[in-house]
Amino acid sequence: MSDQAIVLESVSVTPAGADAPVLRDVDLVVEEGELALVVGRTGSGKSTLLGAMCGRVPHFTGGTLRGRVLLHGRDTREHRPRDLADLVGVVGQDPLAGFVTDTVEEELAYGMEQLGLSATTMRKRVEETLDVLGIPELRGANLRELSGGQQQRVAIGSVLTAHPRVILLDEPTSALDPTGAEEVLATITRLVHDLAVTVVVAEHRVERVLHYADRVLHVGAGGVVRDGEPAEVMRWSDIASPVVELGRWAGWRPLPLSVRDARRASRGLRAELADAPDPAVEERPGGAPVLRAAGVVVRHPGDVIAVAGVDLGLAAGEVTALMGRNGSGKSSLLWALQGSTRPTSGRVEVARPSGAPVEPSELSPARRRAVVGLVPQTATDLLYLDTVGGECTQADRESSVPAGTCAGLLARLAPGIPADRHPRDLSEGQKLALVLAVQLTADPPVLLLDEPTRGLDPTAKAALTTTLRDLAARGRAVVVATHDVEFVAEVADRVVVMAAGEVVADGPTAEVVVSSPAFAPQVAKVLRPGPWLTVDAVRTALPAGAR
Repeated sequence: MSDQAIVLESVSVTPAGADAPVLRDVDLVVEEGELALVVGRTGSGKSTLLGAMCGRVPHFTGGTLRGRVLLHGRDTREHRPRDLADLVGVVGQDPLAGFVTDTVEEELAYGMEQLGLSATTMRKRVEETLDVLGIPELRGANLRELSGGQQQRVAIGSVLTAHPRVILLDEPTSALDPTGAEEVLATITRLVHDLAVTVVVAEHRVERVLHYADRVLHVGAGGVVRDGEPAEVMRWSDIASPVVELGRWAGWRPLPLSVRDARRASRGLRAELADAPDPAVEERPGGAPVLRAAGVVVRHPGDVIAVAGVDLGLAAGEVTALMGRNGSGKSSLLWALQGSTRPTSGRVEVARPSGAPVEPSELSPARRRAVVGLVPQTATDLLYLDTVGGECTQADRESSVPAGTCAGLLARLAPGIPADRHPRDLSEGQKLALVLAVQLTADPPVLLLDEPTRGLDPTAKAALTTTLRDLAARGRAVVVATHDVEFVAEVADRVVVMAAGEVVADGPTAEVVVSSPAFAPQVAKVLRPGPWLTVDAVRTALPAGAR
């Protein structure tokens, strides 16, 4: 038993008021020192599985848990979460919701204070964690003034300082740039390899974690959990990385899990693609400029320059991906383009079909909504009513459009959402669809989205891709700030890269990302120097009959 870190025996979980269990008859063992990756569609029960492993389900969440969960031999029926704090650390999906102090240093020390560690030990571990996560300059920073990615690192660090034997992470890299995600995962992997810490990670961005995993736990329909070695599970899993999808299509054996292994297996495929037509998307008919930003500077309190003199033009019919490391100024630029943040200097102008251009920051919120729509990082910040129907009715009223306009948009984006459902009870994909419908009700010519794929499974992400492409086809200018390189490969015509508040690259997607070690999607890395970005592009170039 000493090598078994987590044991679930015939575990079923039924939420309060639900008719059917979210998890059903789960038998599972995670060994000490393993890194287990949890995959499954949105709403399948991944977060519930993590909650059961640490005792938060059902002690904090309510409902019923049948069966038995053991954490290093401690039964969660007899030990509440506070009794397990020395064994397990948990990082949730929303870092800000879990913070209990004001500054980075205080947050890193808080968990150790609760465990009664000495001041000397706490100081040493805080310094080690700041260095490991690459955030020593943020030591005294206010947590609420950090970017989403910086907050995510602090949340992970607050768990690491307590040196738990088990770490559970729910979407830990969703707000991190590719380089930051690699650094954090490398840190977690060192804990697994060097200190025999057991790590369980639930993650939609499978491509970031799969090659580190010792075991994959697949949460499927009806709450059924199946587990096995990664290559075994990936042969049939409905959630897979682009490398796995490419390997399945090409028939590679053994099935590669990493870019390195796929690169070795791809020699023949690269030779076949050498004579295939270039997949570069044809230039869109020259869309008229819709938005122009000239010399935009955004200065935050404390003389922090978030945006440093950006010039940017957005054209009708174009999807632009805004990329860059955490804290590079992407979100600040979006808020300046939308007008809620007035630039310190410079100007943003949106063209009108007739009349002079308007500057969004000079408009009232109601008029601004019809000029530039913005879906923020935390989409639910824009939802404040008790029902989906209420949100749609309010959107119609504020945009002065016929009743049912917003509900009709929502039905196309995410069919089947009951009007009487509370927004907080929706899946992440449904919440995003509702906020997107609210913004589109005003029919703005420019739509901005900040990290819209956080928490989305591949099906929801594909639906969002289709929606944004359709908007572009209807002449809208769309900007997506994101760290999701695979999403960018699917949806974007153009990529703009920011660093330290400045634009450092701007060009067609393939031209910018293929040459970038950080922002290249997996298929581009496997098939370099070819211009291929997605599995679909390869399938199109080499249909089955041509192979």
